[in-house]
Amino acid sequence: MVVTQENVAVNGSRSFSPQEIADALRDRIRAGDLKAGDRLPTQTALAEEFGVERGAVRQALRVLQEAGLLTNVSKGSPPTIAEQAPGPDGPQPTMVALAPRLSDAFAEPHVKIDAACLTAESLMLAVSESVRLIHGGQVRPTSIDVRVLLPSRDIALAFPVPVEGRGDDDPVHQRWLTMRNAQAQVLQHNLMALRATHGIDVHVTFRALPFTPPIKLYLLNGEEALLGYYVLNEREEEYKSQTLEMYDAVGSQSVLFAFLNQAGQRDAAFVEESQKWFDALWETITTDLTLS
Repeated sequence: MVVTQENVAVNGSRSFSPQEIADALRDRIRAGDLKAGDRLPTQTALAEEFGVERGAVRQALRVLQEAGLLTNVSKGSPPTIAEQAPGPDGPQPTMVALAPRLSDAFAEPHVKIDAACLTAESLMLAVSESVRLIHGGQVRPTSIDVRVLLPSRDIALAFPVPVEGRGDDDPVHQRWLTMRNAQAQVLQHNLMALRATHGIDVHVTFRALPFTPPIKLYLLNGEEALLGYYVLNEREEEYKSQTLEMYDAVGSQSVLFAFLNQAGQRDAAFVEESQKWFDALWETITTDLTLS
């Protein structure tokens, strides 16, 4: 079973996770049951349908909004189905582009995924589809090796940062650290569980960067590089009963540009140099990362 950051059982009964709710709504959009311009049911109606609290529905709607499938997501009215995202041959937001490419990578006997990013949120969510395919018997790799570079907890991040400047007790940094650790732990758990359930040789390793990465990079089986830029904006987030005003980037909205070995000499050179860049960081200035 794929674990998410929400408890999937309430009083011993089946309950949908936010990601499962998002997947169900995404399927309705893709099937045409929900079309561009249509409004979703209210959060109350969706919570009743899936047997969850409204907080789980709000998280699911945020996933779909960040994937570019919903607009006008607010507490005041039901969101609207967005126009269709760009086609598969063009650059797409991370939450649209990453999952199918990971699924292709997991179809190989030996899976090797390297990632450098601000948090593991996009990777955590996208890899859940590949994990489901393994549980469903559609794919069966013999080994999975995942390496992830994340910023160290000890550095002063370039972002996210408070709009009004850092103080001695920075809740924006604490919020980021909590997210970094929780998402990485879920990613690690979901992949390592495949050892016990399917006998797959799985390794998941994290190392800490001494700087804030301005880009996100995913390297898939040494054959493909996906690059996205973190674009900063001013936004508000609720954290521990307070509203945080910060400069931050929503990584799931970063547009990913794909470079493939088979697409010609230029793309092949980019994949090769990106792998050298990642390996050099991994082996030199990064340090052990503890998810706590």
